[in-house]
Amino acid sequence: MSFPSPQSLQDRLKQPVSSITAYDYPTARLCDEAGVQLILVGDSLGMMVAGMEDTTGVTLDQMVYHTEIVRRGVKNAVLVSDLPIHTYRTPGEAVESAKRLMAAGADAVKLEGGFGQLEKIEALGASGIACCAHLGMLPQRVREEGGYKKKGKQSEEAETLVAAAVALEKAGAFAIVLESMVAEVAAEITKELSIPTIGIGAGNRCDGQIRVLHDVIGAYPWFVPPFAKVYGDVAGTIRSSVEQYIGEIEVES
Repeated sequence: MSFPSPQSLQDRLKQPVSSITAYDYPTARLCDEAGVQLILVGDSLGMMVAGMEDTTGVTLDQMVYHTEIVRRGVKNAVLVSDLPIHTYRTPGEAVESAKRLMAAGADAVKLEGGFGQLEKIEALGASGIACCAHLGMLPQRVREEGGYKKKGKQSEEAETLVAAAVALEKAGAFAIVLESMVAEVAAEITKELSIPTIGIGAGNRCDGQIRVLHDVIGAYPWFVPPFAKVYGDVAGTIRSSVEQYIGEIEVES
C-alpha cells in the first residue's frame, strides 16, 4: 500500500493553514465542505467525546475507529490522526501503530515530542508514512508535568524548543503543531523552518492555526481554553431543541 508523501501533503497546505479537529462523520464532512485544509482526528476525543479527564486514556483501537468514520466525510482536506500515548515507544512500534491508522484512512500521523522522537519520525518516513510533529505543551504528558503549562518562558527552554523544531524538520516531519507556547518562541520557530507551523495557544505568527471543533462551535461549555474563540452556541441549541421536544411530548400527553 502506498501513502501520500510528506512533500505532497506539504504542498496541499497553503498559508495561512486552517486546521481543526473532528471525531465523527457529520462534523468531519461539514468541516471539509467548509474548506478547512487539515482535519485532525485528535486524541482530544478522550475529553470531547468520551468525557475523560485528559488524553491519556485513549487507545489505538479508538483512534482507528474514529479515523475510519472521519475518513468517510473527508474528500479534500489532509487527514491526520494522532498516535495515542504508549503506541510509539520505539521506532518499530511507531511504524506498526501508524500503519493501522493509515489503513483506516489517515493521510499522515501525528506524534508528540522533540529530540526523543527523531528516530521514530525517520522510521515512519522510511516506511512511507508522513508525520506531523508536535512541540510545546504535550497533552499526553500532562500527568507527568502536573498540569497544562505554557512552554518557552525561560531562555534555555526556548532555545531547546527552537533546536528541537529544526531537528524534527530534518528528521522528515512535513508540518509541526506548536501548542501553548510563548508567541515569540513560536514566531522564531516559524522563521527557522520551511515546513508549516500550526499554532494553538502559540500566538498568531505561525503559518496556520488549529482548534478543537467543540471550542469553535460552542459544543463543550464546561471548559473552554483561554486562547479559544467561540463562534457558535451548539450546546445551547441542543439544550433548547431537546427542551422543546420534551415540552411537546408533555403537551401531547
